[in-house]
Amino acid sequence: MPKLDLNLLVPLDVLLTEASVAAAARRLQLSPSAMSRTLARLREITGDPLLVRAGRDLVPTPLAVALRERVRQVVEAAEGVLRPTIKLELQTLSRTFTVRSSEGFVENFGPALIARVARDAPAVTLRFLAKPDKNSAALRDGSVDLETGVTGKEMGPEIRTLGLFRDKHVGVVRQGHALSQGRITPARYAAGRHVLVSRRASDRSPIDEALEALGLQRQVVATVAGFASAVALTRASDLVASVPEKHTHSLCEGMFRFALPLALAPFTVSLFWHPRLDADPAHRWLRDLVREICADPSADAR
Repeated sequence: MPKLDLNLLVPLDVLLTEASVAAAARRLQLSPSAMSRTLARLREITGDPLLVRAGRDLVPTPLAVALRERVRQVVEAAEGVLRPTIKLELQTLSRTFTVRSSEGFVENFGPALIARVARDAPAVTLRFLAKPDKNSAALRDGSVDLETGVTGKEMGPEIRTLGLFRDKHVGVVRQGHALSQGRITPARYAAGRHVLVSRRASDRSPIDEALEALGLQRQVVATVAGFASAVALTRASDLVASVPEKHTHSLCEGMFRFALPLALAPFTVSLFWHPRLDADPAHRWLRDLVREICADPSADAR
């Protein structure tokens, strides 16, 4: 049996994660030709093409899919053995963490999180980015450290997930709106003029499906990309917005909120990160802090 080259494990891990020779080359700071030669060696050793062309993209073979998590675990274990134990000194920690989240998350949990970071690690900076989609590429390539949201099909299988809190949709209208008086039935709710929050072109949501099951349909007169925009439009008009309760608690101050008269399941808002950062002490500190703040948003600099 020929001697195994364990140096190929890290390139294999990156190739299986990225499913792209060019992206893997960038991650490993190699030329595309050198990465192609490495893939050729891996194909020879495994007896499998690993990544095959599908249109303009590469897709993993069944063997590559089966190997992906096992290879990741081996590489993580090796990194843990070789990584020195570093004592985290928060008062001298100088680092910028990039967090991708919805505007509602920043509005509600950002102030408490910033206050705690300023108290515990004054040289740390938080950089919040908008979240236009659920693709996990930014976590994989390292341009984003943490992400919040609801798990979707676009999220890569290797991404780590931590549940933060349960949320549910509520209705919100301006004070004095017709829906702020009397019992809100499905028919009254559907009869309003609605603003829909959607990052995609789709104009349907679980709310529309629940109404359809009751033989009802709402009129969506505007679609926006974020909760803040929906609440702002609703505050200044007779529109009706349906938004996550906890995500928009601060945004909806001074407005009339009501339970939706529909059978909608609650959902879990989670924290996401790439497994390469699992054992990073500073990253682990920030993850724990986000979890703590989400459990009690009032626990800021106390």
